[in-house]
Amino acid sequence: MAATTDERCSRGCWAPRPEMNPRRLLTHLGLLCGAGGLVLQFCLSIPAYLAAGRDLPGALGTFFAYYTILTNIVLVLIYLSEIVPARGLDLFRLPQLRGMMAACITLVGLYVYFVLRYLTALDGLFLVADNLLHYVCPLLYLMWWLAGVRHGQMRWSQLPVMLVPTLIYFAYVMARGVWVQEYPYPILNAVKLGYAGVLLNAAGMTLALAGLLALVIGLDQLIARQQGGAHD
Repeated sequence: MAATTDERCSRGCWAPRPEMNPRRLLTHLGLLCGAGGLVLQFCLSIPAYLAAGRDLPGALGTFFAYYTILTNIVLVLIYLSEIVPARGLDLFRLPQLRGMMAACITLVGLYVYFVLRYLTALDGLFLVADNLLHYVCPLLYLMWWLAGVRHGQMRWSQLPVMLVPTLIYFAYVMARGVWVQEYPYPILNAVKLGYAGVLLNAAGMTLALAGLLALVIGLDQLIARQQGGAHD
């Protein structure tokens, strides 16, 4: 009697592999690009800071003063929280934090595209790292967030709270600037602009972030309604 297909496969033939879930693919791709971009930027920036006369604590302080670096670190931790079931990463599984980061990383990409890219000419690996952290990682994260399965948990009342981490960052870099007379971004340079100019710029960026957060919350609720309708 001829063997059935299942019997033949049980004897050693290869069964077709299931297709990878698009969200899982984006998770691994986002983690790879985010971690790779951060490591590359670190390996390029720290030696450059040291060569310019900074000591190691000063070089590290400068590197971690950039909003781009901090936001991309959070994205990497969010991706890790999807892969590693560690309780220490629970914070990064919160839908509210993940939605907030969609707005924050969008602000990073928009600011660099419309402002910073005209101020500095980069090439070589510096350009690769810049493109990864400012364009590739934001786009990957937005796609990853939109493909999420836990939409509908963000509330309009949470918007002011979502501004707090960025306001804390602003307070930190301004306090650090008083100490070291160095600011990570031109719009925060109190030496050249004065504090009135910096506060005006900060107010504008806060309004921009609030608008992006409002857009994210609206999208979150819209997607949740569409998902609910699809399940009915």
